[in-house]
Amino acid sequence: MKKLISTIIILSLSTLAITAQTYRMENKHLARIIQVTDGRLHTQTILNKQAQTELTPTSCDEFSLRFSIPGEIENTDYILSAKDFIVTSVFPYANPKRPESKGYQFQLRGKENGFSLIVYYELASNDAFCRKSLRFTSNQDILLKRVNVEAIAFEDAYQNYTLKKITARGSAQWKPGLGQPVYTTKTGTFWGIEFPAANNEVSNGQINCGYLWGQIISKNTPYTSYNSIIGVSGDVHAIDNAFYTYINKIRKRPLRLQIQYNSWFDYSRKVSKEKFIRSVEKINDELVTKRGCQPLNAYIIDDGWQDTSKEADWSDKVWTINSKFQPDFTDCFHSVQKAHSQLGLWLSPGCLFGGQPMMPRMQEYGFETLSYGMSMTGKKYMLKLEERVLELARMGISYFKFDGLFGHLNLRDFDIADNPFPSSNDERLNDSHFDEQKGYYLSAGTERLIQIFDKLNTVNPDIFIAITNGAYLSPWWLQYIDIVWLINAGDAAKGDNRTGELVYRDQIYHQIWKEENTKFPMSAIFNHEPKKTQTNETPETFRDYLYMNFSRGTGFIELYIKTDSLSPTDWDILSDGLKWARKAFPTFNNVVMHGGSPQRNEVYGYTAWTEKQGYISLHNPSEKSQSYHLKLDKALGVPETKKRFKVDSPITNIQERSLSRHYHYGDTISVTLSPKEIIILDFIR
Repeated sequence: MKKLISTIIILSLSTLAITAQTYRMENKHLARIIQVTDGRLHTQTILNKQAQTELTPTSCDEFSLRFSIPGEIENTDYILSAKDFIVTSVFPYANPKRPESKGYQFQLRGKENGFSLIVYYELASNDAFCRKSLRFTSNQDILLKRVNVEAIAFEDAYQNYTLKKITARGSAQWKPGLGQPVYTTKTGTFWGIEFPAANNEVSNGQINCGYLWGQIISKNTPYTSYNSIIGVSGDVHAIDNAFYTYINKIRKRPLRLQIQYNSWFDYSRKVSKEKFIRSVEKINDELVTKRGCQPLNAYIIDDGWQDTSKEADWSDKVWTINSKFQPDFTDCFHSVQKAHSQLGLWLSPGCLFGGQPMMPRMQEYGFETLSYGMSMTGKKYMLKLEERVLELARMGISYFKFDGLFGHLNLRDFDIADNPFPSSNDERLNDSHFDEQKGYYLSAGTERLIQIFDKLNTVNPDIFIAITNGAYLSPWWLQYIDIVWLINAGDAAKGDNRTGELVYRDQIYHQIWKEENTKFPMSAIFNHEPKKTQTNETPETFRDYLYMNFSRGTGFIELYIKTDSLSPTDWDILSDGLKWARKAFPTFNNVVMHGGSPQRNEVYGYTAWTEKQGYISLHNPSEKSQSYHLKLDKALGVPETKKRFKVDSPITNIQERSLSRHYHYGDTISVTLSPKEIIILDFIR
């Protein structure tokens, strides 16, 4: 009879007892209990100690690898999982990059497949999440198609985001579903891969956390996967909160309030050194000197600085500077420094915007062009792009707006093998038949981009990076960058008036977070507002629009203004709004949308809270008055406390609206909003 001895890791202790067949990785938040049964590795149980729940798998492949053998005539796909391996040894493990994260490494040998594999499990003593990764080699070349780091089934497994539109053509039809977590709804856990382009899915109760790869792994060459994560929530009805807490912990930089000016709506491509400097001086004078605002974080030169003239040569250095600016932006740097700020640049990695005139020449240089833009996996071009943006960062560029990665609002370019169509953005590529090939490109392109972002972060740890058109809403981007574009939206909010503009943009928020159930922090969204380019509106109209815009809770406020068109009253309103945003900013990490559909003219708004303060915005977009009721409770994000909140408003007369000056947790706010009315309520404990 074999002697079975259990092994326990209590990560808060300094000693480890390693023995035979049951291995326990545990801290005060969670435990993952791993078994080896007849040589087969599998997860026995996961304990969510916060919620006092237990996850017992209904089946467990533990992991899976899908691959083919290059050169085989049949092109057969092979799938290996834990049942195809035997555990040969087990050792304690401490991650060399995160020494506080400890666990086990299981060494496995393939039964009949020529693979050797190590599975790493790790958990830090204070983390409410654990990680897992794979490292394997094969005794022959393989084409690795997909890696599932987690493959395990539970009764309450649930996929939040279910859309999958990896489209080459179609306006606002870019919904690839990459990098979204999956949950267990009754036991309160979240699952994912720490890679933006991952596909985390639930099929017949089985959680598959992994990603497409589509690259050759050479014989005897180790491949290490991205980490999977399992996190726990103390409230099974508030898994989102736990997930966003985890994202905040792993993001490259904490959420910052970035307030900046962008030249696009001021000058478009006609921007020049002189015009830009004039705007910097004007904004600093009006907002900082005259009205006491803090200096802006940055001033951005948008599309219009790059040299795409007939004489331009990008063969050695891409994205060179045109004659409207000095070769090193000297005077622009001096101007922003005088304003106690920094200089930022717009740039289109895929040359989808602003680089189109160079495309024929890029092809002549031997760079990897597609039908419309540049390949995000092209070795020659991406190396030149990397060298250039690193050079610009070393010059002092503190912000990059990377606009046009894999495509834009209407079009996406795919660098795929054996494309049967004449164009890399042919509408026929919309067919899901090509999704795997497109997924390979998105994974490889994403990995190449994050390599560049990592190097930018090394040059300047305080850099601010935005990815815009052609990106996708994966929260795991935030391990490398700061802000992601709203996607599926136009630069200028459509609408005949401010109400129409708000409804256009807010309906996209509603679609993303309410209808599609996307998991991405609203505070890390770039929404291309506020905009002020005309003077044909009342001060009250601009004021209400501005505050409603700021109440969306993004930490990224980019001013799209015509600096010479704003009146003194406009500057007053903008100044007051920016000061309100700074005051409300501590709550932005927790912002959520409430109410109905903007598109259906239902009352809606945004709200965000900390223990000490909060705010609620309300908007009635309809032509008729509407009553609205809102309970101040946990579901809204209000902290449970017996202390009362004092109510004020930057734009609303509280007494005229028959609203109380004080509210407690659990109270219901009832208000009737006039047609197109906006209300902002501030709460201070």
